Amino acid sequence: MKYEIKRTGIKYWAEEERPREKLLLLGVQKLTDAELLAILLGSGTRAHSALDLARQLLESSNRNLNTLGERSPKALMQIKGIGRAKAVTIVAALELGRRRQLQMPEQKVKIKESKDAYRLLAPLLYGLPQEAFYILALNRQNQVLAKIPLSSGGLNATVVDPRLLFRKALDHGATAVIMAHNHPSGACRPSETDVSLTRKLKEAGELLDITILDHLIIAGDKFYSFADAGLL
Repeated sequence: MKYEIKRTGIKYWAEEERPREKLLLLGVQKLTDAELLAILLGSGTRAHSALDLARQLLESSNRNLNTLGERSPKALMQIKGIGRAKAVTIVAALELGRRRQLQMPEQKVKIKESKDAYRLLAPLLYGLPQEAFYILALNRQNQVLAKIPLSSGGLNATVVDPRLLFRKALDHGATAVIMAHNHPSGACRPSETDVSLTRKLKEAGELLDITILDHLIIAGDKFYSFADAGLL
């Protein structure tokens, strides 16, 4: 009696089902997160295909790419089949995606409410292990001129130099600014220091004819808006 050997590796799949070929045939938007990760992994193991490993990676991060992006190469290597090269590739690719968000031109984006600012700034601040401070430089139509990193600090605080903030804003021709920083602790409410700093920067901006429109505190997938709370 002959037994058929079942081949499950991606190379044995129909061409239109293989992630690389599917990307070329249908475009990158048609691929799932797992299929894109499988392309980064390149190969699987004797027991699992690259797509199987990609699905395990996603499951280990609650199917959340932001959570996956927070993991170190060492943590990824705890998954059987993920060696150093694969782990480094994944970490590098997700960091490139984060940096792309920082460099994307936003001249045509208009801020109408706090959620608009949050959508732009959250990818830059989500998951950072330390506090970091960014500003959006805006023109008179509240269109974004630039996303500007100002500082990063420890787990509980970051130092913001008002002179640097307004110099960066003026360098971009901004007439208004939206500030944002993250709380790695996950607490969304502002501290007394946050309130004091916001008041101080608002008063300084008035002297330079630069309006502080809002200050966002980003904690995971939540945020606090000083403007929405009536504190500006």
